[in-house]
Amino acid sequence: MTRTLTLEHLTAAAFAPFGDVLEVAGAPDKIINQGLCGRYHDLASIDIVDGRAGISIFDAQPRELPLTLDMMERHPQGSQAFLPMTHQPFVVVVAPDADGTPGQPRAFLTTPGQGVNYARGTWHGVLTPIHAPGLFAVVDRIGDGPNLQEHWFETPFIIKG
Repeated sequence: MTRTLTLEHLTAAAFAPFGDVLEVAGAPDKIINQGLCGRYHDLASIDIVDGRAGISIFDAQPRELPLTLDMMERHPQGSQAFLPMTHQPFVVVVAPDADGTPGQPRAFLTTPGQGVNYARGTWHGVLTPIHAPGLFAVVDRIGDGPNLQEHWFETPFIIKG
């Protein structure tokens, strides 16, 4: 038996309980670089416990819809930002915490150019590009100690477009 999730459009308001949407929206906060660059300033908080912020590059294999969601993870010691290095949409899955396990998941489809910053401790699905290449810059906690919790669902979800 499976349960079904339908992809929602990713908006800052819908995603707010889980973190930040990173996107160019509205007028820039400041014009810099001799008037040739708009700066959209301070779009997310990097929340790190007992470590430091680092930048990594992830190269994820693309997936196809429908997707099976059988596992979610969270990082209790740091936020995690995913910034696509291509102009392609990707799938974002998040869930509220329900007494130490994921509650009802929600699945979002980004628009090209959007990234996300998962708040520290937010249950989320794995990185899920739907187009190649799946290149992402990732800003997250670098440090010793456990910072990964996984939850496997007894009954998986199917994510449809």
